[in-house]
Amino acid sequence: RYLLYDVNPPEGFNLRRDVYIRIASLLKTLLKTEEWVLVLPPWGRLYHWQSPDIHQVRIPWSEFFDLPSLNKNIPVIEYEQFIAESGGPFIDQVYVLQSYAEGWKEGTWEEKVDERPCIDQLLYSQDKHEYYRGWFWGYEETRGLNVSCLSVQGSASIVAPLLLRNTSARSVMLDRAENLLHDHYGGKEYWDTRRSMVFARHLREVGNEFRSRHLNSTDDADRIPFQEDWTKMKVKLGSALGGPYLGVHLRRKDFIWGHREDVPSLEGAVRKIRSLMKIHRLDKVFVATDAVRKEYEELKKLLPEMVRFEPTWEELELYKDGGVAIIDQWICSHARFFIGTSVSTFSFRIHEEREILGLDPKTTYNRFCGDQEKACEQPTHWKITY
Repeated sequence: RYLLYDVNPPEGFNLRRDVYIRIASLLKTLLKTEEWVLVLPPWGRLYHWQSPDIHQVRIPWSEFFDLPSLNKNIPVIEYEQFIAESGGPFIDQVYVLQSYAEGWKEGTWEEKVDERPCIDQLLYSQDKHEYYRGWFWGYEETRGLNVSCLSVQGSASIVAPLLLRNTSARSVMLDRAENLLHDHYGGKEYWDTRRSMVFARHLREVGNEFRSRHLNSTDDADRIPFQEDWTKMKVKLGSALGGPYLGVHLRRKDFIWGHREDVPSLEGAVRKIRSLMKIHRLDKVFVATDAVRKEYEELKKLLPEMVRFEPTWEELELYKDGGVAIIDQWICSHARFFIGTSVSTFSFRIHEEREILGLDPKTTYNRFCGDQEKACEQPTHWKITY
């Protein structure tokens, strides 16, 4: 049987990667009883992917991730393979996940799931054949045969009994899948899935080429024991050294429009960068940032020695915004020392990547403080488990 899913449209690339981990644990639960395969939801039309003139819709996972690696953890197929295998662009049952209308009473949190009337306006409408049309990852010809709403409260595997018993549909889609929580955040199963999310080789190669050309960084020199097969890679934390540069993720845009107290001004960020370069005796700094052009030029003035991956138009068309984000993350993941932005999922994904590569946690779990924050709380260390 086929499991499909989608996520609330405003959610970005890096949160969606986290939702994949939750759904993978549901799939593992289903596999204990029946044969299921996860259909990977095509990427596209993400709010943060703002490069104009580039067709960024219906993008298969293989453009960003290594499918054989994913398959070593759970069985997955791309959406177009699903259409070919299942006999057409039809999904038998769509469940829209929602919370409980009545909320949950203080102190009575329990895991539960029930078929309930839809709370929000449905984003699906019936055509003249009474099939449901919807966004469906930009595949206009896709139809849902049935749509209903499920109120859920709990971790991903809570819906397993329902999928195994209450529906005989061969293909089931869970929409708004971010409403499911992790089964075991930070446990072995979580890390198995996270480790299986190996970036596509062509993107890693671009990042590696950039490291060696601009940052004097190679896996050998940096003592980073990378292996293509994630199942064979088990590294002692702190055994990897990292390249001779500081890695920085400086999140701007909507993080500063919200006037967030925990995000520094450009001047504040540069002061911190300079002090870190001095402490760690690094003369190179790599910056990943979503700063708008005007801000970026201001940053460049304050920090003329900064290095940034700036794709040509051709590269952008080839790798797309998601690929460029991955290249940025890959380069930050190999730095001797990394500092990120408070509660940014982009920074969180770099933390995990550095944990997988075996860098010392002290060089990973760091964030900028807001200008007014006296001492600010640093990110939590989620230790990798094998």
